[in-house]
Amino acid sequence: MADPSSYRPKPGQIPDSPGVYRFRDEHRRVIYVGKAKSLRQRLANYFQDLVNLHPRTRTMVTTAASVEWTVVSTEVEALQLEYSWIKEYDPRFNVKYRDDKSYPYLAVTMNEEFPRVQVMRGHKRKGVRYFGPYGHAWAIRDTVDLLLRVFPVRTCSAGVFKNATRTGRPCLLGYIGKCSAPCVERVSAEEHRELAEEFCDFMAGRTGTYIRRLEKEMTEAAEEMEYERAARLRDDIEALKKAMEKNAVVLADATDADLIAVAEDELEAAVQIFHVRGGRVRGQRGWVTDKVEEITTGALVEHALQQLYGEEKGDSVPKEVLVPALPDPVEPVQEWLADRRGSGVSLRIPQRGDKKALMETVERNAQQALALHKTKRASDLTTRSRALEEIAEALDLDSAPLRIECYDISHLQGDDVVASMVVFEDGLQRKSEYRRFQIKGFEGQDDVRSMHEVINRRFRRYLAEKEKTGEWVDDGHEDGLAGGPENGLTGPAENGLKDEDGRPRKFAYPPQLVVVDGGQPQVAAAKKALDELGIDDVAVCGLAKRLEEVWLPDDDDPVVLPRTSEGLYLLQRVRDEAHRFAITYQRTKRAKRFRSSPLDDVAGLGEARKQAVLKHFGSLKKLRSATIDQICEVPGIGRKTAESIAVALAQAAPAAPAVNTATGEIMEEEPGTMGSGGEPVTTGAPDERRGQET
Repeated sequence: MADPSSYRPKPGQIPDSPGVYRFRDEHRRVIYVGKAKSLRQRLANYFQDLVNLHPRTRTMVTTAASVEWTVVSTEVEALQLEYSWIKEYDPRFNVKYRDDKSYPYLAVTMNEEFPRVQVMRGHKRKGVRYFGPYGHAWAIRDTVDLLLRVFPVRTCSAGVFKNATRTGRPCLLGYIGKCSAPCVERVSAEEHRELAEEFCDFMAGRTGTYIRRLEKEMTEAAEEMEYERAARLRDDIEALKKAMEKNAVVLADATDADLIAVAEDELEAAVQIFHVRGGRVRGQRGWVTDKVEEITTGALVEHALQQLYGEEKGDSVPKEVLVPALPDPVEPVQEWLADRRGSGVSLRIPQRGDKKALMETVERNAQQALALHKTKRASDLTTRSRALEEIAEALDLDSAPLRIECYDISHLQGDDVVASMVVFEDGLQRKSEYRRFQIKGFEGQDDVRSMHEVINRRFRRYLAEKEKTGEWVDDGHEDGLAGGPENGLTGPAENGLKDEDGRPRKFAYPPQLVVVDGGQPQVAAAKKALDELGIDDVAVCGLAKRLEEVWLPDDDDPVVLPRTSEGLYLLQRVRDEAHRFAITYQRTKRAKRFRSSPLDDVAGLGEARKQAVLKHFGSLKKLRSATIDQICEVPGIGRKTAESIAVALAQAAPAAPAVNTATGEIMEEEPGTMGSGGEPVTTGAPDERRGQET
């Protein structure tokens, strides 16, 4: 526990101007990001007597080991920089809203030649129109099923669309009139896009135009005694009205607004958002957060606005946002919202009428969401805490291991030897910190040496980071952790090592417990690697799969946890996750190796010309038997390149023939069975495909 006075800035050092500040822990990891109208006044509040601080603020300042700040010109800039840093560093003491699920959207892919209506989750894509989010995917499908009567837009996947185009026969929806079947050219691309635009207009709330148009067409059809057409139009009108009834009018005058409500107690807060478009509730979502800092309702609303609109532009930000409490100050937030929308945004508290009544409904939803979350999490938190306590007791640790790293080795008969590192914090997966290694110190199968190498590389980098006080320098160390896959590391760090430190993707944060997949030999290798580096504050254990025994260094007998133990269950989850991650990487490397070709190393032969050569000869076997003059007949291949191809094929050993693993029959090469590199694609036996557990 750090003493805040040990890193308190000297009087006069902190400027009296707007800015953003960062607290870092002893490992230089950013643990809190905040903004202030006056940095001097705000930071002074953190360095008063600890007795006067809120318990959560006291925990934060005693966990921190340093503070730094950046001065900005305006409070709007401070708001933008705070949002960027919270997103980049993921600080543990900041308010972080977490969805209890991935909300589905109704999406129309207007960026395609033939737009498609579908359910989408996850990040929004450019050129796609989104409506929602909805509480359930089935609600979207029910709505779409009703609207396809009137707006028969394509809903099929790319594969189904291409197959229908090839065969000249539409899918079932095309036969029953719920798709205009552009795949068989019943409508042109322009006509189909117009249908998609009308579908989007209707979903955006402009419903009256289409209802009145269909009613007029129905009346005209009846007057002309086209009763069948009039009946179809009547059914279309009923379908549209039924779809509209699913979203009853809640606000008059076709209002576009988002309503945000907060329910909170001393420990947690739940946020509920209703998206109202055209006076109707078009979507709903909710978040829950731990209140790891002393925070007001207005500040919770401000963080919710940052998460809700931080990546949005244009009409995705509505003209009106209704909240239970205003941020302090409110002007920078309003200016930030207006900048994202491109026009003015009203941020206010509803006082009376329909909007006040609807806000009360949103608040009830927030209260119910908080109550449900507490009911679910009570058991979950108790179980995780008990599991960590059982592990600490069984391994004789000083405290519960809040960060656990697990390592596993995977290979296929000594080839493509790889390792994985998975991280669990507070008993939960921390996937952003997973790492994958290539074993480069030797060739062949040796699980013990592989484990020693991986532990040595990981903690050697940790010591280097600790020695450099958190600064990460891409110096090409031989440990293979600097750089990309060619140096032995893939995962988030392979995108490039940056000068700025404190990001959660780094290796500078040590675990309290290292778990290895294996028994006494693997544990001894891991312990030896730590001892060689002089690290004595990290516990090591191994979990042998045969009897689920826990092995400790220098112990001849394993620790046997009860089968019903929550601690054993957590260790099994950690070990199985490391095994899954390692196997996935090993299979990826193996598949990449199988797709390689002697042509890959020919200078001046790009992918397009390589494919042209393979297509011309039909297979690599026929290409090997071709003369240089015959290779020159391929368009774009000169004599020098042809000679290089002939030399490369002559030096490479012939590929093994493809074998039918069920019958043992050697199969001939066919043009359609070549991989991207020109080699025939073979299918291994079931045991081979699974890889080898190590």
